[in-house]
Amino acid sequence: MIRAFEHRIALVTGAAQGIGRSIALTLEDGGATVHATDVDGDGLRHGWDRSGTTLHVADLADRDAVHGLVRTVEAASGPPDILVNAAGGVRGQVGRPIQEVSEDDWRTVFEANVDSAFWLAQATAPHMCARGWGRIVFIASGAGLRPSLTGIQAYTASKHALVGLTRQLSQEFGPHGVTVNAVAPGFVLSNPSTRRQWEAYGPEGQARLVEGIHTRRLGTSEDIAAAVAFLSGPDAGWISGQILSVDGGRS
Repeated sequence: MIRAFEHRIALVTGAAQGIGRSIALTLEDGGATVHATDVDGDGLRHGWDRSGTTLHVADLADRDAVHGLVRTVEAASGPPDILVNAAGGVRGQVGRPIQEVSEDDWRTVFEANVDSAFWLAQATAPHMCARGWGRIVFIASGAGLRPSLTGIQAYTASKHALVGLTRQLSQEFGPHGVTVNAVAPGFVLSNPSTRRQWEAYGPEGQARLVEGIHTRRLGTSEDIAAAVAFLSGPDAGWISGQILSVDGGRS
């Protein structure tokens, strides 16, 4: 693999499993010094055999925790050049009628998908802008571009909000050499939540979903990591404010 990220410091969130872990491994393979974080400390440490990645446990919905995390990374390696926020998700929720959704259910999903992204950008972007180079990539979703297959109102709304945040921050940071983009994955069996969703479709529903994908297959975590690596690299310097659908053509 071409080592496009040598001398770059990357902070990757949501790295305990699936997409986030694949992104961390891909950037490390490309030469980056990687700091990987997740709220699930046991999951983050399980099976990790890479000496080139430093692991951190943090709750990214907490502004103070995020800023403390970034200070820790800076003290160990220097300010991050690359931020990839793969944290988020449905937080164990399933689709329900709107009258059954509590305030805590609503806010928990927004904290995971939007608050974390904002606090991370707030903590890392000033240093990137001061140095005149940086890459920020958020993991959005097809649910940020259309209604969600999950049926979870907060998930759809939060991913739409993340798309808006991506474009706003691109306008703010772009003049300083910092690009901000998002990758919107299609259906990827990357964690227990997506596997439960896949199983709930049953054989007929699964067949219909695959039939709607041009490539006639589900995506993998590695498919998403490859797209993130491109947007994080030196060849993507004039790509900003974009939402890249990586979904086998479904969109």
